[in-house]
Amino acid sequence: MTNPYTSAVRTAPKWARKRYVLPALLLAFCTGIAASGEDSSAKGDAKPLAAKAQPSATVTATVTATPTAEAEPAPTVTVTETETARVKVKVTKTVTAEPAEEDYSGGGGGGGSVYYKNCDAARAAGAAPVHIGDPGYGSHLDRDGDGTGCE
Repeated sequence: MTNPYTSAVRTAPKWARKRYVLPALLLAFCTGIAASGEDSSAKGDAKPLAAKAQPSATVTATVTATPTAEAEPAPTVTVTETETARVKVKVTKTVTAEPAEEDYSGGGGGGGSVYYKNCDAARAAGAAPVHIGDPGYGSHLDRDGDGTGCE
């Protein structure tokens, strides 16, 4: 441990040096700018801001144009030849069969007169799995909504 009461040569820390050096540089820089702005020899070289107005001579020449006759362009004749090609086309008739209409009485997605309260009832009747469009299909039987009930 060192004795705090002994005199040791200490240099100032970096922050203390900056505290004195930077303001001194700033003062010297500002003094130099102020001194260069007050140069009296440059005042004689400067031109006046606005020159005095003096009369001057202006020469104006006017030329009148005379109309000239324009030649009309000659009509252009363009000759084109066209070739006609004959294409043989075979016409076919497409017939779409209409689906046979089935009588689905009753509401809901399944139709028919069969109703299953739950999947146990559908399995007991031997109808499980019940697909959409089948008699007895209902959305309450289809948990995942893929169109097949009581999977």
